Amino acid sequence: MRKSSLLIPVLFVAGIIAVSSIYIVDERERALRLWFGEVTAEVNQPGLYFKVPMLHEIVVYDDRIQPLDTQPIEVTMQDNRRFEVDAFARWRITDTKRFRRAIGSGGVNAASVRLDSILTAEMREILGEVNSQSLLSADRVGLMNKIRDAARTKADSLGVNIIDVRIKRADLPKQNLDRTFERMRAEREREAADEIARGNEAAQRVRANADRTVVETVSEAQKESDIIRGKADATRNAVFAEAFGKDVEFFEFYRSLAAYRSSLRGANSTMVLSPDSEFFNYLKSAKPE
Repeated sequence: MRKSSLLIPVLFVAGIIAVSSIYIVDERERALRLWFGEVTAEVNQPGLYFKVPMLHEIVVYDDRIQPLDTQPIEVTMQDNRRFEVDAFARWRITDTKRFRRAIGSGGVNAASVRLDSILTAEMREILGEVNSQSLLSADRVGLMNKIRDAARTKADSLGVNIIDVRIKRADLPKQNLDRTFERMRAEREREAADEIARGNEAAQRVRANADRTVVETVSEAQKESDIIRGKADATRNAVFAEAFGKDVEFFEFYRSLAAYRSSLRGANSTMVLSPDSEFFNYLKSAKPE
């Protein structure tokens, strides 16, 4: 009875020791086995492994690709234009021993801070050597690859590999953006004023041409009408002259009737003439012989 009562605690302690002597490395992980802070083994394959309880420390790192969003920075380009640049990177641990020695116990978070500093420095240096047109055109791909290669060289000392670097955003700083918008607005207003002025000038030319055309057309029509009227008057005078030559008395009678028609219009026409005026020759009654 006494032996069985002692056996249970012994088995319990043995079970705890056995469990604490086993650790599992997932296929998505890498592990280091430390002995008082010194690396004694590197585990790169998934599986079940053993350690000395209380003496061995197991440090596990994620073997997958890690994202990194850099802090937005202001970069002065070669043409003295300032841009606010925001980038992201993808990286992965390639050498866990070197990573441990370089980063220490900080792990992935400390590595992200170090990599952010490396990428920021490379972006400032590389983007500062080109003009803003390169950053805003298809040349950006080449710049991103150049930043990646330069950062990869420095990150190799940390035991990591920078897989890719991409510039997410490249915008003018807010104060510069406001000034740019104001300058663009002023430029568009100036262009609009120029277009309005050119339109008014063109309208004036069209009106002037139209007015000149009207004057020329009216003058030409007036000239043609005067010519036609003159020919008609000439024809009429010729007819009158011919009639006068044939019958002088009839012509005088006709002219007198035309004069009566022109002078005596309306019910209130009044004329003051001498009774023996020649104007009334054809209105007088004939004297009896």
